[in-house]
Amino acid sequence: MIKRTACAFVAGAVMALGAQTAAADGHGEITVGYFLEWPMPFLAAKASGAYDEALGMKVNWVSFETGTAMSAAMASGDVQISVSQGVPPFVVATSGGQDIQVIDVAVSYSENDNCVVAEALEIDKDSAGELAGKKVAVPLGTAAHYGFLRQMDHFGVDLASLQIVDMAPPEGAAALSQGAVDFACGWGGGLARMKEYGNVLLTGAEKQELGILVFDVTSAPASYIAENSETVAKFAAVTAAANAEWKANGSDEMLAVIAEQSGMDIEAARSSISTFEFPSVEEQLSEAWLGGNAASFMKGVADVFVEAGSIDSALDSYEDAVNTGPLTAASSM
Repeated sequence: MIKRTACAFVAGAVMALGAQTAAADGHGEITVGYFLEWPMPFLAAKASGAYDEALGMKVNWVSFETGTAMSAAMASGDVQISVSQGVPPFVVATSGGQDIQVIDVAVSYSENDNCVVAEALEIDKDSAGELAGKKVAVPLGTAAHYGFLRQMDHFGVDLASLQIVDMAPPEGAAALSQGAVDFACGWGGGLARMKEYGNVLLTGAEKQELGILVFDVTSAPASYIAENSETVAKFAAVTAAANAEWKANGSDEMLAVIAEQSGMDIEAARSSISTFEFPSVEEQLSEAWLGGNAASFMKGVADVFVEAGSIDSALDSYEDAVNTGPLTAASSM
């Protein structure tokens, strides 16, 4: 019953692609990488077989634990498309010479990556200048590090005045709880624990207005996209249809499928997906995202990695790492 219901969720996408799918050769397979315990609308389309139907071929799904492993699988040819690869591992791969490109913005989660100031300090965005001279826990070489640098620049806090300690989010949360640091930056569970002991300076929406993005992408080898542009466009179209259905209705039936496919219980999936944003195709193609800001953001992340010694060098520009062709084509399917 659930599978039939999920199928109905993406029926519109399948019907829209039907005429073009009929013209496909109807054979071949594709392997797509994704993450478990990362609940997203595309999983409902995965469960219903909507991707297979739209692409006119079998879609094999393989789960990964890291975006770095996704890069390696795409480099070896074992995986053709990766869903929700983090920007940092994507940037590391492209900076190292791997020719992969962004197809779409898989998910934005600005609320899930931030800096938290100890409650006792009573410092907020209107008094952030008081952070000067304070001690902060930051996971160096990560997107959280980049966000920290951008926030300090925005608030005019001199980095030289800060005592910056390299700590993973769980360690930073522990240090914040013990009063060992004045503020800490991180994501996920670590960030959730940090918030028990303090407050964020900027909300996710406020950070996005400043161009501080936290998002994952759907990526693929540039050569595969070039040789299979229609297949990639159809894939993006089915994903977009699933996202639109979730944003429009967000039904418990659809959530149940997403939770099952991500290996989570329903309430855990509901909690996670409630902090996710799935930009529309129009939004993704705008200057705020793939039309300009995403490439600039990647350059900023890469420069942070170089400074931290995580990678040897950054590209002069990451514009060529973003391919809006498939998503543009998907918008008219």
